[in-house]
Amino acid sequence: MSPAPKQAMTDDSIKVRQVSHYQFSWVAGDTGKPGTWTLQLVLDQGATEEVLTLDGQDAENLQGLLSAAATVFYDVPRRTLMFGTTAAGQR
Repeated sequence: MSPAPKQAMTDDSIKVRQVSHYQFSWVAGDTGKPGTWTLQLVLDQGATEEVLTLDGQDAENLQGLLSAAATVFYDVPRRTLMFGTTAAGQR
C-alpha cells in the first residue's frame, strides 16, 4: 500500500496546469484611448480558468506561440506560460 499523503490534494494545491483552450478578446477604450486585450485560458479541460490582460504586441506574440505549440502549460502562482516540452538532451 502507498503511504497516505501528508496533506489532501485540492484544486488550489495544483500549481501547473495544461492549457486546454484559449480565447483572445479586445475591449474598446475610452474615446482617444487604446483598447485592452485579454487572454482567457481554460486549464485542465475547465478545472479552472485564468484571464490575462495584455497589450497589443504581447497579444500578437502569444497568438503565434499558442498556435505553434503542441502543448502549453500555465504556472498558476507565477502567472507564467510554458510552451511545449523537450526531453533533457534533445533539441
